[in-house]
Amino acid sequence: MSDRANRKPKIIKIPGPDHPITIERNAHRIVVVVAGRVVADTRAALTLREASYPPVQYIPLKDVDTVLLERTDHATYCPYKGDCAYYSIPLGGERSVNAVWTYEAPYGAVAAIKDHVAFYPDRVDAIEERPESYSPQQQPGG
Repeated sequence: MSDRANRKPKIIKIPGPDHPITIERNAHRIVVVVAGRVVADTRAALTLREASYPPVQYIPLKDVDTVLLERTDHATYCPYKGDCAYYSIPLGGERSVNAVWTYEAPYGAVAAIKDHVAFYPDRVDAIEERPESYSPQQQPGG
């Protein structure tokens, strides 16, 4: 039997009424902190809502201090989103192993999350959603 016959093809699923996925721009500033350091700070996060799971903030890689991340060999697969790669945040210690994930080549239905990462809330100190209380033209306190 050939190697090819032993490999199962990956199942690809399309979001729909039985498993909805929506992606929207988050109007708030998102700040991720680990061990007192800001790992990510963005005003361009995407909020992904999938079925009954809690909403997830996907942060553009350009707004992440990638020097603080270390790629791991851990990988998973989601039939709705595709192959998932992981990063650890060494300054967070054991708690922050595989704390960050990304879909580098997401399926079409979730293509907007390409070049974004997400953080497990229990593996970082904080994922803060900060409403912008003033416009960029307005000075604080004025």
